Amino acid sequence: MKNIGMLSIACLLSACAQVTPKQDAEEVALTGAEIANKYLIVDTHIDVPFRLHRKPANVGAATASGEFDYPRAKQGGLNVPFMSIYIPASVDAEGGATELADKLIDDVENIAAEHPDKFSLVTSASDALMTLDSGKVGLALGMENGAPIAGDLKLLRHFYDRGIRYITLTHSKSNHISDSSYDEARQWGGLSDFGEILVLAMNGIGMMVDVSHVSDDAFYDVIRISQVPVIASHSSARHFVPGFERNMDDDMLRALANNGGVMQLNIGSTFISAASRQSSDARTALAKAYVEENNLDPTSDEARAAAMQIFKENPLTFATMADVLDHVDHVVKIAGINHIGIGSDFDGVGDSLPIGFKDVSDYPNFIDGLIERGYSQADIEKILSGNIMRVWKTVEAYAAQNL
Repeated sequence: MKNIGMLSIACLLSACAQVTPKQDAEEVALTGAEIANKYLIVDTHIDVPFRLHRKPANVGAATASGEFDYPRAKQGGLNVPFMSIYIPASVDAEGGATELADKLIDDVENIAAEHPDKFSLVTSASDALMTLDSGKVGLALGMENGAPIAGDLKLLRHFYDRGIRYITLTHSKSNHISDSSYDEARQWGGLSDFGEILVLAMNGIGMMVDVSHVSDDAFYDVIRISQVPVIASHSSARHFVPGFERNMDDDMLRALANNGGVMQLNIGSTFISAASRQSSDARTALAKAYVEENNLDPTSDEARAAAMQIFKENPLTFATMADVLDHVDHVVKIAGINHIGIGSDFDGVGDSLPIGFKDVSDYPNFIDGLIERGYSQADIEKILSGNIMRVWKTVEAYAAQNL
């Protein structure tokens, strides 16, 4: 085992703090691009399906908008992007969440069917590993917001059979499963009774439980209940944006490490930079005030146009690659190198991505930054895919032995 220094193996397997490892001499010559092509890269949260639902495009070729398409994925070395089957809270409230989820899965299947030389569908850890040899971009599926389950475990099986391999239990509003970190109304005080049943059912079926978006109380309920490691598919460290409950604080990072889970880093500027979040909040407040002062319908074209002008006059303060790397360093310090990965939220955070990490072609820039910070190849491989693959395999093995 490389680069453990004075740390014991027991420490590496626990939630103890870890000093950033130094590179072996023979690794120095490799660039980020070379490492990106050498190791599997798994990004657990990319919002392509809902992006295409709103504005269709051919991601098998270069696209003028968005952060994902086949040419850029290949340029960046991306092997397995988890396509987010995102269900807005408004759809849950109006009805139709299950139907929308099926429609978005259909759309992902169609991408693979229309470009069989470029994409494949990924439903297992072994499928993911095969993409290294096939050269195809493997499309895995994660459901963002468990609303489509609709309180029916038969629908859990339905979506597993359709390829869903993790569920983000809720999104921006509390649902029938869990309270949301964004929602002031905490109707359950964590997970609902059905939410507790669902977590165990997901364990039993071999589907990863995703704690991104849930309230702090719900997070600890999941940690208490789950029989296997869990993931945060696209979250960041609250240390850098104090008071932002959507991110994970240090105690949560330690609990996740003790569970054996992994935090996949969301790189949206407002998630990783206090300055960016403050600038975003300020211009949003200006837009809201304008709408109220002029008695506008917030959903009207006039209100949207006014907001766009205000945003243009008050540009967002972007995070930088240094902010991204600071989050990695912090999670490694608090939870250990075995508990950090990448869940970018590309196509899901609008025009708020950090300088130097703007789309899926930029993973080599990220890797170059890790090299500059002294991370070894072995540890970079863990961040790129090793840690999430460990969890995925553990979840699969648990389900297999409990059939």
